Amino acid sequence: MTRSPAGPLLVGVDLGSQSAKVAVHTADGRVVASGRRPLRAALTPRPGVVEHPDDDLVDALAAACRDAVAALSAAGGSTGDLVGLGLCGIRSTRALLRADGTLAAPVISWMDERASRPHDPAAAPADTAVVTASSGHLTRWLTGRAADSPAAYPVLWPLDLERWDWSTDDAVVAASGLRRDQLVDLVLPGAVLGAVTEVAAHATGLPAGLPVVATANDKAVEALGCGLAGPDQALVSLGTYVAPMLLGDAPLRPGEEEAAGAWTNLASVPGRYLLEGGGVRRGMWTVSWLRDLVGPGLLPGGAPEELEDVLNRAAAEVPVGADGLLAVLDWLAPAHEPWRRGAFVGFDGRHGAAHLYRAVLEGLALTVGGHLRTLVDGLDRDVRLVLLSGGGARSPLMRQVVADVTGLPVRVAVDDGSPAALGAAVCAAVGTGVHPGFDEAVAAMVAPGPSVQPDAAATRAYGEIGQTHADLRASLAPVLRRDDAPGQPR
Repeated sequence: MTRSPAGPLLVGVDLGSQSAKVAVHTADGRVVASGRRPLRAALTPRPGVVEHPDDDLVDALAAACRDAVAALSAAGGSTGDLVGLGLCGIRSTRALLRADGTLAAPVISWMDERASRPHDPAAAPADTAVVTASSGHLTRWLTGRAADSPAAYPVLWPLDLERWDWSTDDAVVAASGLRRDQLVDLVLPGAVLGAVTEVAAHATGLPAGLPVVATANDKAVEALGCGLAGPDQALVSLGTYVAPMLLGDAPLRPGEEEAAGAWTNLASVPGRYLLEGGGVRRGMWTVSWLRDLVGPGLLPGGAPEELEDVLNRAAAEVPVGADGLLAVLDWLAPAHEPWRRGAFVGFDGRHGAAHLYRAVLEGLALTVGGHLRTLVDGLDRDVRLVLLSGGGARSPLMRQVVADVTGLPVRVAVDDGSPAALGAAVCAAVGTGVHPGFDEAVAAMVAPGPSVQPDAAATRAYGEIGQTHADLRASLAPVLRRDDAPGQPR
C-alpha cells in the first residue's frame, strides 16, 4: 500500500522563462505532488522589447499552485502538512509596481534590451513606487510585503556583493536609475519573507499564513537543488539560458573576471558565491524550436515530448560531428552585439532532420564547453565532474555529447522533478527549521541522478570539431556585422 504524504511538507516554486513549476516535497526531498502551467507567449511590440503579457507571472504561479494542491489532495495529503514555501523567480527581469503592488507596466523579460541597461526613470510610469525582480513582484503578491532576497539581484542593481545588501553609496544607487525608496527590503536566503495572505490563499489554494522563504535567482537556486558542493565540480544549466558555473567563497576581482570570462552571482547560501562563465541565450529554446519545426514530419500528431524522443533516438544514430553539419547558436543576439545571428553550415545530400537536431545539440555543447574551459583555466580550477541540470539534462544523447565534448564524467543533478523547485524547498526547509542548516538540508533532500562517462574517441573528434566550430563563429562575425548584411538592424 502506498503511504499518504505526511508533513512536514515543503513547497518549492520554480518560475522559469517558459513555465511556473510548483512541487511539494517531503523532508527527504521526495516529490509527492506537483503542478505546472506554461507562461503565455511574450509580447514584442517593437524590436528589442520583450514583455510578459498582463500579469502572466502571477496567473501562472497561482494556477500551478492550485494544480499542486489538487495533486496533493489526490495523493491523500493535506495542505495542513505544508510548513513553508520557497520562492524562486526568473532572474534579470524587472517589474515596476505601484504602491498597492499592482503592475505599473508589463514585466520586462530578461530577453528585453532594457534588462541589460540600468532602469530609465524617464521611461517609467509616474506612479512607479517599487522596482524589483520577478521574485520581488511575486513576494509582494503572495505576502503583501515588498521584500526579496539579495541573491535575486545579479548585475545592474545597486547591490554590495560583500555585504549582501543594497549599496550604502548614493552614487551607486543613482547610477542604477533607482531611488532608495523604490528598493525592496532584503532578506537573506533561508529566512522568512512573510506569510501567504488570505487573498493569495484564495487564488492559490495554499493555506493562509504559510511562511514564504527567501531563496535566490533561478540559476543559484538550481545549483543548490543540484547539490553543487565542491571546487572540483562544475554545473552546466541546460535551460533557456545555458551557462557553466563554479562555486566560490568570494566575489571575483576585476582581473579574474576578464581572465575567466566570468562574473559573480550570489549563491543560495549566504556567504557563498557562484562564478558564472559565458552563456548561450535561447539555448534549449533553440532545441525546442527545431523540434517543433521538423519533428511533426517524423511523427505527425505527436506531442512535444514524443517528438523530442523520436529526434533524440534518430540523432543518436548520426555520427559524431553530424556528418560535417555545424550549428552556431545565436538565436537571440545580445544588446551589445545586435548583428549576431544563428547559422547552419555544411549542408549536403546526406543531411536530414536528425542531422539538424544533432548539430544543434553539438553546437550548444561545444559553445558552453568552450566557456567552461575558459572559466576553469582562468580560475585555475581542477574540475573532475560536470553536473547537468535543466530540461536538456533529460536527454541521454545530450548528456553523452556534453561528456564527450568536455572529456569529463557527467552526472544529472536530480533524477526527477525540477532542481530549482527542489533548491527552493531546501531554502524553505532551512527557513522553517525542518533542517538546521543548508548543508544538512542538501544532504537530506538532494539525491544524485544517473551519470555517464566520456568516450575517448569521441572526445578526440570533438577536439578537432570544436576548433572548426570556433573558427566558423569567428568567420561569421565580420559578414554579419556589415551594414549591408541580410537582417542587419538599420
